[in-house]
Amino acid sequence: MSANVEHLPDILSNARRRRSPAAWLRTTGWRHVVGIVVGIYALLPIVYVFSASLNPTGTLTGSNQLFSQVSLDSYVRVLTDPDHPFGKWFLNSLGVGLATALGTVFLGALAAYSFSRMRFKGRRVGLLSLVLVQMFPQLLAVVAVFMLVTKLGDLVPWLGINSPVALVLVYLGGALGVNTYLMYGFFNTVPISIDEAAKLDGAGHARIFFTIILRLVAPVLAVVGLLSFIATMNDFVISSVILVDPDKQTLAVGLYQMVSNPNYADWSAFAAGAVMAALPVVVIFLALQRYIVGGLTAGAVK
Repeated sequence: MSANVEHLPDILSNARRRRSPAAWLRTTGWRHVVGIVVGIYALLPIVYVFSASLNPTGTLTGSNQLFSQVSLDSYVRVLTDPDHPFGKWFLNSLGVGLATALGTVFLGALAAYSFSRMRFKGRRVGLLSLVLVQMFPQLLAVVAVFMLVTKLGDLVPWLGINSPVALVLVYLGGALGVNTYLMYGFFNTVPISIDEAAKLDGAGHARIFFTIILRLVAPVLAVVGLLSFIATMNDFVISSVILVDPDKQTLAVGLYQMVSNPNYADWSAFAAGAVMAALPVVVIFLALQRYIVGGLTAGAVK
């Protein structure tokens, strides 16, 4: 019996070697084929935009032939054009995106904790209302947001038109919604016994929330923060209404100016700006990846 156990790895390796390519493709190989096809399909637009950003002609005419011409002229034009202050747009988007992401995570976590751990009148109606409000597109509120910010600017100038702070507050106005509902579901996975044990030691809701719960729900906080940051960086409608001054515009609004001229659209510079605009999202995703993948609630209660 012990001899058979000792030769078991050799038997398994021989069985793998004897398996034909057709059998491998039928059992596990098709997964690799599907993964490669999906990967190529997903990477093709990115490769095309990157190829267009290296096209020195400024048009998309020759971009169908990938990397037929390679030059950094488009990146130089984007970074040095005085009429299109890409650096200011980049910093504006980064500041607004980070502030909105942090505010969304904080407000959503507070609301999710309240709905998950507390029992109060109107709790179920409030949860359903948060989801139903998100069914209406953001475009419906553009006129109301513009009028509200305009009137508010007459009273508080730094919260009016052309104010990044006003833009962040508008974004935070929609922070509660799907994000809160997503956090609420994750908060429910954290055992209530953790809260009860902390209460026995004299901890209140605030102490439990900030010192215990936030650490256990770090994965969902990272996901919500990342999604909020991406949505803010990509937003065009709300930011174009509130930020009018070119020096205070965000990347989405500023890059549009490069291709809005009907006589000449610098598409290669637009592609170069889009490539550089994607870098913060990639960096933040890589920084938060370990929180997204890992489940920190595993083993929290013995």
